[in-house]
Amino acid sequence: MKKWQITFVDDHGEKAVEQVTCDQQPSLEDAAHMIRNKLVPVAAELDLNDLEGRKPEPTVKILKDQNSIQILDISPAV
Repeated sequence: MKKWQITFVDDHGEKAVEQVTCDQQPSLEDAAHMIRNKLVPVAAELDLNDLEGRKPEPTVKILKDQNSIQILDISPAV
């Protein structure tokens, strides 16, 4: 398995990096799930995708809109 680093702006406006292990580079949505599980564990249990008017990448949008967390980059860990 490869290590990846997810660079993001946290809810305090500070740049942060989280390392994860995956076979392939995680998508934005997968990275958002990993960050949400770490930073907002209670919200991680909620289903953020409503069946009516489905939105692509709902976790990415919710993290940004409600928690001010924005993923900047996903790259191989050095």
